[in-house]
Amino acid sequence: MTNLPLIHFHDFHPDLSDFRADILAGLKAEQKHLAPKYFYDPEGSLLFDRICELPEYYPTRTKIALLKQYGAQIAEVIGPDALLFELGSGSSSKIRLLLDAIRPSCYVPMDISKIHLFQSATSIAKDYPWLDVHAICVDYAGPWNLPSGLTGKNRIAFFPGSSIGNLTSEEALDLLRRIAQLVGNDGGLLIGVDLIKDVGVLEAAYNDQQKVTEAFNKNLLLRLNRELGANFQIERFQHRAFYNRDLERIEMHLASEEEQVIEIADELIDSPIQISGKSTK
Repeated sequence: MTNLPLIHFHDFHPDLSDFRADILAGLKAEQKHLAPKYFYDPEGSLLFDRICELPEYYPTRTKIALLKQYGAQIAEVIGPDALLFELGSGSSSKIRLLLDAIRPSCYVPMDISKIHLFQSATSIAKDYPWLDVHAICVDYAGPWNLPSGLTGKNRIAFFPGSSIGNLTSEEALDLLRRIAQLVGNDGGLLIGVDLIKDVGVLEAAYNDQQKVTEAFNKNLLLRLNRELGANFQIERFQHRAFYNRDLERIEMHLASEEEQVIEIADELIDSPIQISGKSTK
C-alpha cells in the first residue's frame, strides 16, 4: 500500500446554514444573484478544470505563458524563504511554475471546495516532497482563521485568476485589505487581472461550443436542488453570457423560459427568474 504524502489540512469551510442564508438572500434580491464561490462543489470544480482547457478560454493559457516568461524575475523579486499563499487555488496547476522558480519554504493553497483542495494539495506534496504544504478549506472572501505552524519570512499572496472581478467594489477592497494584513508590510501580492479586449473574444470564452460553461453555470442549480431541496427545472433555464459595456465586464446569467415558483429551503421564490451568476472584469 502506498502512503499518501503528508499535508496539513485545515477545514474552515462555511456550514450549511451559511450557504442557505447566502442563497436565499441572493434569490430574494431585486436582481436575483448567486455568489460565484458556490459554483465550486466537486462537480463544478471538475467542470471548471475542463473550461480552462477549452480553445475559446484564453485566460488560463495567457497566465501560464506569463508565468513561464517572467518566473525567474518574479522569483528574484520575492527572494528566498517565502511563505506562499494561493487564494482560490483550484487544481493548483499554475502554481507549479512558481514553485519551481521560487522554491518557497511553505505553500498554503486556500479554496472553498474541500475535496478538490485535498486532492490537488496531495498531488503537490507528492511532486514536491521538500515542500511544506498547509491546505486551508475556507471562503477566502470571508474572515480567515489561519493555523499556526506556517513558516517563511517573506509572505506572498498569489491570486492569479481574474476572480476579483466577481466581487463588488466594496468586497474587492475588503479582500485587498485582508490580503495586506495577511502578508504584512514586507509582503507582496501577485494578482491577475484581465484587460478589455475584442468583445467577440470575451463572449466566446464564456459561450464555448462544447457548452461546458453552460453546464458549469447550470450545475449550481443542480447543487441547490440536491443540498437545499430546491425544485429548479434545469431544462427550463437558458445560459446567457455577454459583455456589459457600461460596467466593462463579462456577465453570466440563467434565464427562465417561463414563469416559475421555486421552493427552496422551505421558502418560495416568485419568478420570472433571471439569475446573475458570475461577472469578471
